[in-house]
Amino acid sequence: MRLAIISGSHRKNSESDRVANFIATELNKNAVETDIISLAGNPLPLWDEGVWSGGAEWKRVWAPVAQRLRVASGFVVVSPEWAGMVPPGLKNLFLLCGVEEVGHKPALIVTVSSGIGGSYPVAELRSSSYKNNRIVYLPEHVIVRDVGNLLKESVPVGDRDSDTRTRIAYGLRLLVEYSKALESVRESGVINHSEFPYGL
Repeated sequence: MRLAIISGSHRKNSESDRVANFIATELNKNAVETDIISLAGNPLPLWDEGVWSGGAEWKRVWAPVAQRLRVASGFVVVSPEWAGMVPPGLKNLFLLCGVEEVGHKPALIVTVSSGIGGSYPVAELRSSSYKNNRIVYLPEHVIVRDVGNLLKESVPVGDRDSDTRTRIAYGLRLLVEYSKALESVRESGVINHSEFPYGL
């Protein structure tokens, strides 16, 4: 099984990237192959209609990322909270994604906050990033609050660190099982994107 971890911060050396790497290590311990797709440096241009026509520039910048998403069985979406919002580069990624990349595949939302926040990106991702691409968010999510003091050592430091690691481990176990289960849905022949190309 191969899971893609999308690190949604534009910042280089971000806490989101650090959390994404922690998650990759945890999955690798359980023999799950991982691919971290980091948006550090905001590498993707803003969506425009050219992506539909497959222009040369879009083929150059988007096609490699799209292929990495296509081969994944599921996703971990790591999002920082910027002024109560998902970073624009991460929202842009979901505008670029179609059913070929993420459709009917499960995703675990993991949000990151330097303080006590982190809930707004969960709500935003659930409400507006799935409609046409058909990504399937797990009913569970993880919020890593006070991230600067967590997930830094090889063993937990204090109760909050331990609790956060336990929650992440639980979410990842669920993601693996959802990834197995939704494969049968994608192969069932029930999905009909030609007649129903857009969500409501």
